Amino acid sequence: VELRPGGGSNTPEPDATAQAAIFMAKGTARLVIGTETHMLTPGTFAYLPPGAPWEIWNAGEEICGFHWIRKRYCEGIDATIPAPFVVHERDVPRAGMPGAEDSWATQRFFDPMDLGYDFHVTIVNFEPGGRIPFAETHVMEHGLYVLQGTARYLLNTDWVEVGPGDFMWLRGFCPQACIATGDQTFRY
Repeated sequence: VELRPGGGSNTPEPDATAQAAIFMAKGTARLVIGTETHMLTPGTFAYLPPGAPWEIWNAGEEICGFHWIRKRYCEGIDATIPAPFVVHERDVPRAGMPGAEDSWATQRFFDPMDLGYDFHVTIVNFEPGGRIPFAETHVMEHGLYVLQGTARYLLNTDWVEVGPGDFMWLRGFCPQACIATGDQTFRY
């Protein structure tokens, strides 16, 4: 989503059963959740549970942009709807992947053991030359948006070159692997 200066909405979510994740990409926005106001800058993440009253406005003089992931909430057994929260990616620790020798790490915005969250948003980081050394698969479908750097990414049987702004959508059980090809951290 992109908002021009002064643009925004005091009722952006038309579906009371939808939850949302917002990840700020550029510019500055003002997010109001209930009575709390948060200033969003690039790298800020917000979780908005279903039914939460919220609004968002461009708070700067340039166009601001953010990723808005919406999903109908599916309550788990013995799980409660989580509270809203706002955090910057710099405050989310990197967890190294086993056997990757600090070349492959994730930053998880949700606790994967908390069944109240019925989806996840994660930043994956590969240092130059870092890789997924085998074709892996997942039961869930998922999207990948490249934030920084370049890589060769295996999708099914094809290796594709990817870079900032590229988006990939992977079906469940899609074989995938990655090799960071640039001289900076590859992040998606």
